[in-house]
Amino acid sequence: MALTKPNQQLRRDLKEAAALLKWAGVDLYVVSKRMMVDGDEQGAMELMKIAMSFQLTEDKLVGYADDVRAGAITRAKAV
Repeated sequence: MALTKPNQQLRRDLKEAAALLKWAGVDLYVVSKRMMVDGDEQGAMELMKIAMSFQLTEDKLVGYADDVRAGAITRAKAV
């Protein structure tokens, strides 16, 4: 089933948001590792928690994008 233009855009937007979260999480993880080396374990742990929450949200967004592709989620017309 071909996606409508609005649904194609929705899928692209979801995948883009997921990619941004992925790279932000990777960046936070790298910074947290540096903080560990510098002795700021508490701050590093907090950043790792944030990075992990980004990963969980990224996974959800990718799932939603797959649902859009399968037709289970569609973009409705604006009210």
